[in-house]
Amino acid sequence: MNGPKLTAEEQAHTLAALRYLRGRVGTWRLLAKALGFELTTLRNVRKGLKAVSISMAYRVSRLVGVHFDDVTSGRYPVKGMCPHCGRSDRGAT
Repeated sequence: MNGPKLTAEEQAHTLAALRYLRGRVGTWRLLAKALGFELTTLRNVRKGLKAVSISMAYRVSRLVGVHFDDVTSGRYPVKGMCPHCGRSDRGAT
């Protein structure tokens, strides 16, 4: 496919969101199912054998209910957000 692609930075942010979500759902297999991807696809993305696609970033944003740009810009997940409960220490004193 020769359409638009995510930049390296956008891919890195999306990969960080995927890693965070893996902690939320428990396993890569469950995350792959929730996103509608094969487990091997996520494995290849994690290992850098395959690029993070726009479709993958979009599915992540839909799964968590945030804007696409929040995922690709690194605004999701919020720094310090717990992958188990979703609580954020953002703004804590």
